[in-house]
Amino acid sequence: MRQIILDTETTGLEWKKGNRVVEIGCVELFKRRPTGNTYHQYLKPDCEFEQGAQEVTGLTLEFLADKPEFAQVVEEFLAFIDGAELIIHNAAFDLGFLDNELSLLGEQYGKITDRCTVIDTLALARERFPGQRNSLDALCKRLGVDNSHRALHGGLLDAQILGDVYIALTSGQEEIGFGLGDDDAGGAAALQAFDVSKLLPRPRVVATPSEQEAHAARLERLRKKAGHALWDGPKVEEAASA
Repeated sequence: MRQIILDTETTGLEWKKGNRVVEIGCVELFKRRPTGNTYHQYLKPDCEFEQGAQEVTGLTLEFLADKPEFAQVVEEFLAFIDGAELIIHNAAFDLGFLDNELSLLGEQYGKITDRCTVIDTLALARERFPGQRNSLDALCKRLGVDNSHRALHGGLLDAQILGDVYIALTSGQEEIGFGLGDDDAGGAAALQAFDVSKLLPRPRVVATPSEQEAHAARLERLRKKAGHALWDGPKVEEAASA
């Protein structure tokens, strides 16, 4: 499964008020692992920032003055995301802005959902943590994702952080596949589209001797408290009767 973690930065909160996209950041995953492929683009918005929007991103019209307009990069951007499953936090916001950018160029581009499926991590978080704050920063703190380097919002940076949040948020929910069957043509085709050598290695965590000793001591305390531990097998009398 090819997935794209996507984030945008904009000149304000509502595209209906004329605000535009000023930054797009994308991180590619394959089988829930980063491939090393990214897409990052600053954009000239041709409009002013709303009050407060500049403080969030740190971007200025002066910095964006020599950047391309969305029309100049639309083909490259769509080619990068085409056919992928998009992972977006508060998807309605980003999709609204991107669909507006596409509509300004003509009906021939359609909408993002015409070419991609979408998973909204905000909806996932609200389902898992109802009644709690589920902003990206709040989820980082709750799920143990390091975002200490996030002083300002940024398209690519936020996409990278969201990738870690998504993996932590959905850990244990994915299907485990041990190989492709003869009838899995779609999976085989997806594998051929990737250079496996680009997949980043997964970290291997090994318990230290002190951690193993602490674990053993904890188990011994449980044995004494319960009288018998199920992981030690049946009691002697039970084994004899069997």
